[in-house]
Amino acid sequence: MEELVERAKAVLNNAYAPYSKFKVAAAVRTKSGRVYTGVNVENASYGLSMCAERVAVFKAVSEGDRDIEVVAVYTDTEEPTPPCGACRQVIAEFNPDALIVMASRKKTVVVRLSELLPHAFTRKNLG
Repeated sequence: MEELVERAKAVLNNAYAPYSKFKVAAAVRTKSGRVYTGVNVENASYGLSMCAERVAVFKAVSEGDRDIEVVAVYTDTEEPTPPCGACRQVIAEFNPDALIVMASRKKTVVVRLSELLPHAFTRKNLG
C-alpha cells in the first residue's frame, strides 16, 4: 500500500486547484496489478470540478480495467482526507468492498469502502 500512496503523492503537483487551493491525488490498483493515477481538476463553474479518485477510477475503466481493489488518496495535510460521497458511490460501482487508503503527511488510515458507505446504492437495487 505504501507504493500506491507514493504513486499518488508523485502526481499531487499535477492537481489543478486554483480556487480551493486543496490539491488531492489518488492511485487506483486493479486486480490486474495495474495502477492508475488521478488528481483533482477544478473549474470556474465549481460543479464541473472532478475529484482525483474519480479521475483515477475513470482512467482504469476507460482502459477496460474494472476490477478495482485499492484506492489510495493522498493530501498534503495533517489529517488524511476521505473520499467524498460521489467518489464513494463511483468506487462502489466497481467494488463495494474496495480497500481505501487515506494518507497525509503524518498519518495513513486504511478502511474498507463498505465502512465508509455501508448502504451503497448498487446494481442490486435496480432489481
